Amino acid sequence: MREHVAYVVKGYPRLSELFIASEIHRLERAGLRLRLFVIKSGDDGLRHPIVDRIHAAPEYLPQTASVSGTPLHRWLRTHLPLFLPALRRTLIRWPRGVVRAALAAFAQAVRARDGVWSAPRKVYAKEFLQAVALADRLRDSPEVRHLHAHFCHGAATVAWLAAMMSARTFSFTAHAKDLYTPSLNPAGLLRRKLAAARFAVTCTEANRTFLQQFAGNTPVFRVYHGLNAEFANLMKRELASIDRRAPSQVLRIVAVGRHVNKKGFDVLVAACADLVGRGVALEASIIGEMDDQTDEIAAMIRSRGLDRRVALHGPMSQDDLLRAYRTATAFCLPCRVSDDGDRDGIPNVLVEAMASGLPVVTTNVSGIPELVEHGVNGLLVAPGDVRGVADALLRIHRDAGLAARLAVNARSVVAERFDGDRLIGELFTLFRRVA
Repeated sequence: MREHVAYVVKGYPRLSELFIASEIHRLERAGLRLRLFVIKSGDDGLRHPIVDRIHAAPEYLPQTASVSGTPLHRWLRTHLPLFLPALRRTLIRWPRGVVRAALAAFAQAVRARDGVWSAPRKVYAKEFLQAVALADRLRDSPEVRHLHAHFCHGAATVAWLAAMMSARTFSFTAHAKDLYTPSLNPAGLLRRKLAAARFAVTCTEANRTFLQQFAGNTPVFRVYHGLNAEFANLMKRELASIDRRAPSQVLRIVAVGRHVNKKGFDVLVAACADLVGRGVALEASIIGEMDDQTDEIAAMIRSRGLDRRVALHGPMSQDDLLRAYRTATAFCLPCRVSDDGDRDGIPNVLVEAMASGLPVVTTNVSGIPELVEHGVNGLLVAPGDVRGVADALLRIHRDAGLAARLAVNARSVVAERFDGDRLIGELFTLFRRVA
């Protein structure tokens, strides 16, 4: 019998989480046996081809509606029947573990309530039942010795409670919003999960420093995502043609990401307006999923008279993204820290753009300076600095020597420090130790 690691993710497959699919694919290719447990179904529509190369079939837990805005007794009346058979079986198999997990979930629900006289937080009842369903899937799977969750809030809570029930070890990977938004791990929850974990992983040194404040004796490892496997394969096939970016009188800007505040797309639109006001001919493409800032960005484009210069595009395949990178003058992602603490770690699209030989303009937020060194392999500006973004884009457009030097150095740093095939060995070693 070969030992397995069980991955626990909130949704799968997800277009915006190609880095998770890439990680799973690379771990399997390295020889790790995996089970994949999914809390809710993934995205419809566009799907990354790498998902079809993953051997572990997703095992979906019972689907539930949100508990927010619904009285707990009404939610339980609808959903408890889905979980009762698993609860009975799990109680018979691990009675003490189930009781321990129930007490831990209830204690957290009480700690996290809004006030002394407020009701306990309902979400932990849902996550306890999801953990029961997960533990039930492990009853006859002694080969699964360890659980690993991606993102340190909901999925990590489910994995923690399921590991507690089933006497297994667990770990998690922390990323960005899940780590820096206090409401996602209220009342000391992150500290408790860290105390119970065998180890934690995160994708930047900035994140690792932040996590170590709460980690106690639990080791925290930094493992960069690296260039995703799908994009890396494209690059290997088309490497010879990457340098054929012809000079242009038009400044062509590409940006990629969900339409959320932390990406700073409103700053990019304002910078484009500034450049147009200086007489610069430009075209900008903002590529990504619509989200809570979409309407604001679209309204800015209209109000600044940029309808024919700045375009919003939906998500693209990796092939189409590579084509967009290769026809652009510069990549721009003016990241910021949002009011709720949310921020990027190292945006994966920055790594892609740099690997493709596209000069980048971004900000010195979070882990980005671990990838981008100002004036060496990209240009960094302060968050929210519209004029700074505009000036940096104009420098790249007007100084062909600078653009070429940034591009060459960008590709070098990705090859030397963000090679995903090499980095996966660090994660593989951690899992082999516990499994």
